[in-house]
Amino acid sequence: MQSDIDPRNLIGRKAFDRKGTKIGTIDEVYLDDATGLPEWAAIRMGLFSRDAFVPLEPSELVGGILHVPFDRTLIKDAPDFGVGRHLSPEQELQLYHHYGLDVAPPPPLDSEFGRLAGTEEV
Repeated sequence: MQSDIDPRNLIGRKAFDRKGTKIGTIDEVYLDDATGLPEWAAIRMGLFSRDAFVPLEPSELVGGILHVPFDRTLIKDAPDFGVGRHLSPEQELQLYHHYGLDVAPPPPLDSEFGRLAGTEEV
């Protein structure tokens, strides 16, 4: 997704799945802790439904509408962590796995010296 989009401008936008079926409305946007870029959208899937988290990276904002490259059923079945709270790294990992997205693991630490493996001290 475009990194220059203000996450506040996503709130209230409609979201559609890969088949063009309306998913719902974006309630909240979650930023990546390291980069500050929008990473997840919580989409309200109906009047009395819960919010479902969808990744923003493979999604596209076109004409003010968020197009998510997943089926509505997969989105509906995403893990429910509630909204209004910070997503832990473990929760994000569960979401990435749910959507079949790869996440690069952090570099291993060299246990003897407590630094990243493959790096040299200067």
